[in-house]
Amino acid sequence: MSRMGDVLAGLHAAWEFESDSVLIRYERGIRTPKLFQALGERRVPIEAIAGVTLAPGRRGTVVLRIEPRAGADPLMEAAAGQLKEGCDPYRLVLPAERETLAEYYADELRTQLKDDGEAAERYLVSAPEAPRQFKAYDAKASFDGRTVHFRWFWTGASSAKWKAGDQSFPVSELSGVQWRSPEVFEGHLQLIRRDGTPAPAQADQDPAAVVFGLGYGPVHESLPFAAAVLAAVRDCRPVAAVSAGAPRRDPADIAERIRHLGELHQAGLVTDEEYSLKKAELLAEL
Repeated sequence: MSRMGDVLAGLHAAWEFESDSVLIRYERGIRTPKLFQALGERRVPIEAIAGVTLAPGRRGTVVLRIEPRAGADPLMEAAAGQLKEGCDPYRLVLPAERETLAEYYADELRTQLKDDGEAAERYLVSAPEAPRQFKAYDAKASFDGRTVHFRWFWTGASSAKWKAGDQSFPVSELSGVQWRSPEVFEGHLQLIRRDGTPAPAQADQDPAAVVFGLGYGPVHESLPFAAAVLAAVRDCRPVAAVSAGAPRRDPADIAERIRHLGELHQAGLVTDEEYSLKKAELLAEL
């Protein structure tokens, strides 16, 4: 391998080559993609690399790219091929005159690879750390490392979600995550439950999902969130449940929710029985 500590700097990032890994440090400039800024840096072990390519880029550049091994990176697993080329964290764009140097590093990396074509049995690249949170169109999503919480916004949540109430999902009850980019139609983050509970066809009707919209759930916030949850689900080990009293709600918040519930009731979207039951639940939180 090349000398430990050798650095190859390109557009928006620099790769530092170490004996057993490549440390990718992303710039924080205003022109740097927000996803790169959110990631900060990532250490990619040699065993997480399936291949290395070098190809011509746009406008007098060349692109050095690491091909991550399947199953090695929770971020790329969550992205499921939906990232735009410019937001691919494994691409390093360099001036064309540095092609010879880039080829040298590519060859050095290739000599270290031992990928057998098999998917990794565990994540080899660290997931973005919790706690994390972001605003979706219909909820505030938060994750403390153990539990995913969805708190519905009365301005965006469907009546189905309001009926279900705010949701909490321990990672021990999840088997995976589906992230659909906010840059496409019907973008959403959907939690897949371990018990096989069938999900509604539409994410806006699923209490285990939040939907994105213009300015809501941007890639640089929702994708690292999804990756952090995915890694926690993979690493989850059953632990004894510890009961604790639920925190008391803000009375003003409860009053607002009851008011909105009343609007749904008057509009015929909630039955008398559902209205009475949900109102009692909300009052019990005071």
